[in-house]
Amino acid sequence: MEPEQIPQLIAEIALADPRVKREDKTERRAQALMWAGILADVPYNYAVAAAHRHYAKSTWPILPADIATQWAATVRDRMQRDVDPAPPVDPDDEAAYRQQLAAHRRAVATGQEPPVEHRALSAGPAAAEAERRRTVIGKYIPIAVDDALAAYRPQRAARLAVLREGRPDALAVPCPVETCRAAAGTGCTRPGKGQTRHRLAGPHPSRVDYAAERAA
Repeated sequence: MEPEQIPQLIAEIALADPRVKREDKTERRAQALMWAGILADVPYNYAVAAAHRHYAKSTWPILPADIATQWAATVRDRMQRDVDPAPPVDPDDEAAYRQQLAAHRRAVATGQEPPVEHRALSAGPAAAEAERRRTVIGKYIPIAVDDALAAYRPQRAARLAVLREGRPDALAVPCPVETCRAAAGTGCTRPGKGQTRHRLAGPHPSRVDYAAERAA
């Protein structure tokens, strides 16, 4: 807000609450300077709207901090919802890229542009198509790729096979067998000679049962 707009703002607020307007000329000048400093970043129209909201639910005189606090919360909400889209310039031109990005952020913060938000596909044909693609792709990598790599990752392939059949994933839980105690995500072992351990072809039956109990 420009400093010369402050007297008009105070005069407009005084129509609802005469207490905010100073009668002494020196005090009016000091008040205008104080409000101008506090509301320097707040647009005039927003300040007027904030005063309307204040007196719609309060009989206390409004303070410039009341307006500034509302503005800060509004700006924070806008910026948190904005995803910072890539500026429509050559990304190799760093100066232009930064300039456009800063301009976008200022426009969103001041309300000149709406925040650019991510929108979830929650219903309709687009959501159905997204779900179909997600099913084909799988959780992390395409199912077809998992199948192609099965020979090179037998443990992962065995876990995926179990999950596809609807059985509990034993490796998702630690092994309860005292002589094993394999951590979640690692295969079961058995003691060997000395400090050696031998990896088992599959999980201990007790671990399978434990996973089933946890999944129930």
